[in-house]
Amino acid sequence: MFATSTLSKLKIFSGRANRPLAEGIARSLSSSLGAPVTLGNINLGNFPDGESSVRIDEDVRGRDVFIVQPTSPPVNENLMELLIILDAFKRSSPARITAVIPYFGYARQDRKDTGRVPISAKLAADLLTTAGANRVLCLDLHAAQIQGFFNIPVDHLYAVKEITQHVRSLNIPPNDLVVLSTDEGNVKKALKYQTRLGGQIAVVDKQRVNAEETRAAHLIGASIEGKTVVIFDDMISTGSSMAGAIKVAKQNGAKRIFVCATHGLLVGKAIEHLKDPAIESVAITDSIPLNKDKAEKLPNVKVISVAPLLANAIRRIHEDQSISDLFKEESAVG
Repeated sequence: MFATSTLSKLKIFSGRANRPLAEGIARSLSSSLGAPVTLGNINLGNFPDGESSVRIDEDVRGRDVFIVQPTSPPVNENLMELLIILDAFKRSSPARITAVIPYFGYARQDRKDTGRVPISAKLAADLLTTAGANRVLCLDLHAAQIQGFFNIPVDHLYAVKEITQHVRSLNIPPNDLVVLSTDEGNVKKALKYQTRLGGQIAVVDKQRVNAEETRAAHLIGASIEGKTVVIFDDMISTGSSMAGAIKVAKQNGAKRIFVCATHGLLVGKAIEHLKDPAIESVAITDSIPLNKDKAEKLPNVKVISVAPLLANAIRRIHEDQSISDLFKEESAVG
């Protein structure tokens, strides 16, 4: 049983980007700890000119503080709010501040692949550290090397177990399954799913036209003729990569098509791309909130909660236990 004196040191707060997820984390912690865990009192708003306003409405001195705030669209607004929240806590003398960022924005520009461009992921990491974060907890980063941009500890979680459980519930026989990666850069992630689920693997040869558009060219790997195809990606932004993979799957005779991704940004023409009648379902996690309008336009969407995963990681961090052991637990279950 979790000691009451230790539990009183744990404080969970939420920004406005995804409060339902933060509430889910608190419920999961309450269940696992056998004691009530509620979200901390924080007053969030905007000044008349649009600036973020933050006030912490309870004592946090000496506490272990966790702030849940994905930097999802509107990215600049949510990132700035997180930075101001961190600054407010830094000036309130907690023992430790952990930024729980289920979706880490500004992750695409993680290197200089051409001249005169920023490394935005490094800048975002520096801003979070300067603002007051002592530790960061992330989920399915767009590129794993982003962890190296932080000069503070980073715990990187994966939603592979949760998404794998969903795919298993579809009861697809392994000899009928082909795991399809949207591009060569996503192969390692797709292999994690193929290892757990069985079946074969194929890769779409994708060529990027610009920041918003990609062009799918060829299929590499296993034949998908007459097979059930499950397409995996770390995120669905405009959906162009996913649309290209779906097109390739149909052209190559896929019998059934399912789509899975950790982060459902669903911006631009994403809904239009995912309304393809060939797609039986689209599974995403609640790392980013799915608003009612998008849910109504995409009736075949399935939202998988990552609140228990994040709650487990928060409990382990608070108790100074290994996060790596959590990955071992996932592997054993998988």
